Amino acid sequence: MNKVLIKNAKIVNEGAIFNGDVYIEDEYIKEIAEKISPKSSDCIIIDAEGNYLLPGVIDDQVHFREPGLTHKGNIESESRAAVAGGITSYIEQPNTVPNAVTQELLEQKYQIAAEKSFVNYSFMMGATNDNLDEVLKTNPKNVAGIKMFLGSSTGNMLVDDPETIEKIFSSTKMLIAVHCEDEATIQANLEKAKEVYGEDIPMDQHPVIRSGEACYLSSSKAIELAKKTGARLHVFHVSTAKELELFDSKQPVEDKQITAEVCVHHLWFNADDYKSKGAFIKWNPAVKYADDQKALWKGLLDDKIDVIATDHAPHTLEEKNNKYLNCPSGGPLVQHALVAMLEKYFQGFISIEKIVQKMSHNPAKIFKIENRGFIKEGYFADLVIVNTHMPWNVKKENILSKCGWSPFEGVNFKSRITHTFVNGQLVYNNAKVKDIRVGKRLTFNRE
Repeated sequence: MNKVLIKNAKIVNEGAIFNGDVYIEDEYIKEIAEKISPKSSDCIIIDAEGNYLLPGVIDDQVHFREPGLTHKGNIESESRAAVAGGITSYIEQPNTVPNAVTQELLEQKYQIAAEKSFVNYSFMMGATNDNLDEVLKTNPKNVAGIKMFLGSSTGNMLVDDPETIEKIFSSTKMLIAVHCEDEATIQANLEKAKEVYGEDIPMDQHPVIRSGEACYLSSSKAIELAKKTGARLHVFHVSTAKELELFDSKQPVEDKQITAEVCVHHLWFNADDYKSKGAFIKWNPAVKYADDQKALWKGLLDDKIDVIATDHAPHTLEEKNNKYLNCPSGGPLVQHALVAMLEKYFQGFISIEKIVQKMSHNPAKIFKIENRGFIKEGYFADLVIVNTHMPWNVKKENILSKCGWSPFEGVNFKSRITHTFVNGQLVYNNAKVKDIRVGKRLTFNRE
């Protein structure tokens, strides 16, 4: 039996911070108390030394690139980076190659993760213009949700047929997660940019091409349709001030039919950063303007936005060094997301309790994940110890994602993750990932 006693921790859970100990047996949190004595001689004792103990981060949107795109990253490499970043569960997207748009292809990804993932996992079922029958076979108890790209994406995953979209919205009770950018608007903007710049479009034109208007047009249509059909809608990576008009802050997150996510990069960067970062902050949706960034922070703190995620999407340096038209969008973020948000705590943007709410509690509530996302007796022991006074610098040699780069290269972070537990096992300890794959398939408390 695995027995671990974490002592002298500042435990952060459900809006409170309190000093205490946590006792783990096998995969579960067995006891939480002010003082706990070792239960037996074989109990491993870890002294948290007054550092913060957080529930593991649940990242509701990652692209780990397996199968088919493993030159960029794979489940093993990217989950290794995730556990070093305090992420203990992830939900991966279907635009791998082949796209996960049949139940058979979806299940193949679960089989890979069962062998290779360092942390807990779920994979979304992908919707297309012509796979409604497959979508409706999805098991709500062991698949996170249905993913729809309402803007261009890898392969045949753009869903642009209004009749199909409405059918999917009205036919499933499962959570539908959407990427919202209006494709016609983007293509029109791209043609205008080509007229001005030819093949040499500057990177700072990305938020002009993939504009706020494109985001709002698509988001507003999706939300209107969700209200009409009663669909359970989750809007990924909100990036503009105007979109915030579409979301409600009055209801508790567990009662919302329409929820929203913001990504770390949209909170950290704005359009002024294209000068220094260029392609390394090229994402879809685009990093927008300073006013949008400010509004996103306000929307997050006002609870219009419910989740902070990464949209981790690694590409090789060779790919990122292409000119605008051939440069893919996306970047690696799982290793640095939590410490980046803790940096914003030091800068006075957000409290640690709010970080935990948006990165652990709310993803668990929104997706109805069973027994994860909180520090509670009887829950899985997915836990992170963070020392907020142990500075370090991001450099190539300490980046774990397979692509080998980060938009945070050169940044000094004040906080360091010292321990990450997954299902009660200490998988990450003081800059070393143990070679143990204890990640489990997430399950969901749904009918």
